[in-house]
Amino acid sequence: MQDLISIVVPVFNEQHNLVPLYQALQKVLTEYEYEIIFVNDGSRDNSWKVIQELAQKDSRIKAINFSRNFGHQAALTAGYDCAQGDAIISMDADMQDPPELIVQMLEKWQQGFDVVYARRINRNDGHLKQLTAWGYYKFLDAVSDVTMPRNVGDFRLIDKKVLDELKQCKERSRYLRGMVAWLGFNHTFVDFKRPDRLSGTTGYTWKKMFKLAFDGLTSFSMFPLKIAAFVGMFVIVSGSGMFVYIAYDALIRNVRYPLFKWLTTIIYIFMGVQFLLMWLLGEYIGRIYDQEKGRPLYIVKETLNT
Repeated sequence: MQDLISIVVPVFNEQHNLVPLYQALQKVLTEYEYEIIFVNDGSRDNSWKVIQELAQKDSRIKAINFSRNFGHQAALTAGYDCAQGDAIISMDADMQDPPELIVQMLEKWQQGFDVVYARRINRNDGHLKQLTAWGYYKFLDAVSDVTMPRNVGDFRLIDKKVLDELKQCKERSRYLRGMVAWLGFNHTFVDFKRPDRLSGTTGYTWKKMFKLAFDGLTSFSMFPLKIAAFVGMFVIVSGSGMFVYIAYDALIRNVRYPLFKWLTTIIYIFMGVQFLLMWLLGEYIGRIYDQEKGRPLYIVKETLNT
């Protein structure tokens, strides 16, 4: 039997891009059995209406409509949960992930690779975003035990067995590109030049990007906890230095220091350390609490053709 290819597309305010994307996917996938899974992540435009119209015309389109916006990673997860294919390809709806690249990705998969990343060889982002992205991934590589593939997003192909293992990962603060890398299957890359958006503006605000970056850091590194140790060591060393200096001045030079000055300084330093440690501890406890609450990662309002 011919392999089934699943295409997972998170959608947030992409009403003008959906039809061109669908048409492009049709042309690319003519020789394959396929399903296209659109996950509407609480769009405020007519995206869901467009998806409904496409699903009524083509039974190969599966549609999932969230009750509200749960975020890009949750939408990807919902699409993965619904996918039935032997190979699953996730991509954005803005046409910046070229559908034509799917053929090359499938060829790599047929050669035996379990994960195929689409790797950008250019970035059309602003200088600040490029600089922060470069710095973040350099830092994450340095502090994480998992090597993250560079210059890749969520445009990738994973084999069904990779998806089965990915479904065993139940954390709520999801960083899927890191989770796929953590699984450790053999992988390769397909390079491409990323085009501009076909229409509309990106839904990835700085706030969302910061949250995704923070999820990646705390999910795959214990470095934030080590910061507390470094700060504590610095405070102990500096405090000991102060004590030695005061003792030397008092015993050798007969200099008298008002006690309240040093107490105020020390208390101020330790207040800063306390707040830092409380923030770090609270962040991890908060994630444990969020995980243990057992709330669903997303809520589906309605589905089509699933």
